Amino acid sequence: MNKKWFQLWNIGRLRSKLLDVLSLGRTMLLLAGGSLVFFMLLGAGGLAGQKLNSSPIPSMKGLAASLSSGFFMELLGMEVPHLPKSDEPSAFSGPNVTSFVFRMLTSVDPGDPKSLLSREVPGLAADDPFLLRLGSGGAKDAPADYHPGTDELAGGNPETNVTGDGTGGESGTSGTEPAHGDGVDEPGGEENEMQPEPTTAPDAAGSNGSSTPGSSREDSVKRILIYHSHPREAYNPLLGVESDNPSSAVPSKNVMLVGSYIAKRLEQRGIGTVHAQQDYATTVPDYNWNFSYKYSRMTVKAAMSANQEMTEMIDIHRDSQRHGKTTAVINGKSYAQVYFILGHANKNWKKNEAFANKIHQLLEKSYPGVSRGIWGKSSGNGNNGEYNQTLSPNSVLIEVGGIDNSEDELKRTADILADAIADVYWNSHDAEKAAAPDSGADTVKQSN
Repeated sequence: MNKKWFQLWNIGRLRSKLLDVLSLGRTMLLLAGGSLVFFMLLGAGGLAGQKLNSSPIPSMKGLAASLSSGFFMELLGMEVPHLPKSDEPSAFSGPNVTSFVFRMLTSVDPGDPKSLLSREVPGLAADDPFLLRLGSGGAKDAPADYHPGTDELAGGNPETNVTGDGTGGESGTSGTEPAHGDGVDEPGGEENEMQPEPTTAPDAAGSNGSSTPGSSREDSVKRILIYHSHPREAYNPLLGVESDNPSSAVPSKNVMLVGSYIAKRLEQRGIGTVHAQQDYATTVPDYNWNFSYKYSRMTVKAAMSANQEMTEMIDIHRDSQRHGKTTAVINGKSYAQVYFILGHANKNWKKNEAFANKIHQLLEKSYPGVSRGIWGKSSGNGNNGEYNQTLSPNSVLIEVGGIDNSEDELKRTADILADAIADVYWNSHDAEKAAAPDSGADTVKQSN
């Protein structure tokens, strides 16, 4: 009798355990299935987002884009005791971690009070630049916008339109002062405007400099266009004045000088280059600064039409920050720093970013500190945020130096920037040759 009850008790206990296991298994199965469905939907949503949203902004706000190499070195240092320590401040310091987590959760930068209001006030943050690729020349200071003086809006006399305050000596029609990316028209809507013809820099055309070793000389075929959407952006040391907004129509005192240096260096590297030097304020009837990129777009299209082999377009500007924020000292020499700018409105921005990144990486490798990274700017305040970059995947806007950089600093940077552009060009050119069918060899064989 006792044995029977003992057996019954064991059977009931086993049944209870079995039911518990089945219940737990069902719960685990439901959790696993739910997790699988969640991650599948998350992945599908990410893929759909990439297809539907062509803007570079989400990537620029991503984590990997804004993390320095020191961050990953610190991660490795946690597991590798004898890994050399970086000279950079710790990425895991209290303030950095707190700021990072706060920004990730709220999209508000504790160090920038404006970011608290930008999400609520329409247009306040519409034209803010976003970091896409970090540069060793500094990450926290975004490029500052250039605003024209009255001479820029009026045209004026190229020899007399600069005063000590950089606003010009003549009055002119005033208007809104948008940032980079101006031109309220949509891309492609410029056909009814006067079309200026591109000109080649006198010191760049026909240069007899030596070409890249092992490459054929092709400076007779124009491959690269250097131009300026804001040609009157000038530099205080070149003007001999102290201004917060230097502006000049004299090519030797504004960004055209930098363009001439770059064009000449590219010609010396064996690459045919056109340097467009239109001063739109004096050549375009009823000039309006708001249409700067509309005018320069016509310059680019005219140059491309006249030079069928032209593939690369570089729009040279200058930053509006002071000397301390636009200068790097490398091996005892001062260099003007550069920003690379991409447009939000270009749906094929990734190709332009790849082109800009090749130049950026070469500068990072040979002259760390010169590049301040690749930045993107959205459309806002009537701007199309496109910067003519839809015309070619090998098109980028580059800001060289700031308002206080000297001619020597600009020349040094122009030379190394041109060398980086030339290296990117020749590497791409050699790759195209290697990928092309060996028709020349076949012809030789047939002739023999």
